Amino acid sequence: RHGLRILQPASLRRDREAVAALREAGADVFVLAAYGQILRQEVLDIPPHGCIGVHASLLPRWRGAAPIAAAILHCETETGVTLMLTDAGMDTGDIIAQEAMPIAADDTTETLSERLAHLGARMVIDALPAWLAGEIAPRPQDDSRATIAPMISREDARIDWARSAREIDCFIRAYTPWPGAYTTLNDQVLKVVRAHPAADSGGEASPGTVVAIGRAVGVQTGEGALVLDTVQLAGRKATDTAAFARGHRGFVGSVLGDSGATGA
Repeated sequence: RHGLRILQPASLRRDREAVAALREAGADVFVLAAYGQILRQEVLDIPPHGCIGVHASLLPRWRGAAPIAAAILHCETETGVTLMLTDAGMDTGDIIAQEAMPIAADDTTETLSERLAHLGARMVIDALPAWLAGEIAPRPQDDSRATIAPMISREDARIDWARSAREIDCFIRAYTPWPGAYTTLNDQVLKVVRAHPAADSGGEASPGTVVAIGRAVGVQTGEGALVLDTVQLAGRKATDTAAFARGHRGFVGSVLGDSGATGA
């Protein structure tokens, strides 16, 4: 559309033609966003003004593959975007610019990712002229404060009902939309699409027990109860939990998470 050449190498370690094309482009600076690979020094040295990496956290907190999910998973109230001078490490480069953003109580990885993407794009536009003019002095990260956000797998998303309702709420939102937090019901995978902590502390039922909470349906946790707003049985459409309970006799009173089934 805009006459730009698009390169999509599976790996810059093996694709010598792609590396040669990057050299031939004659770029002043590279900008990396969600690239997912650690670049060799050979590539980092190509542009005279370096490679600017856009990372969705307040580095050095949450270096790694899944910083947005990690911030929500740990029930944090703030994250942000960091522009760094990319080096050969994993998100270890000196900081060029950094801006914070609040995490809303109902944010998911999906909703927060969208807002952070807009913030990151605006930050790149704002910072590039000053960076190219030599007006920004990058500052090193404090490695002693670094935390790691590892890559997420489907197995990570199984709900542990022994945790608190607040922790599980953060867990569900962190794994939305992928891979989707799940539990099991009668050996079937049941995804919890949306939920929120109940206003009261819940009853005396054991963790994982489905309970009635007024007109709503929830689950007793290790601390408090969690209202289930929307659930999705494997192979079915997501549905309002109250309607799900009316269609599945015995759902209230059942115990979730008592099988070895894993999320699909």
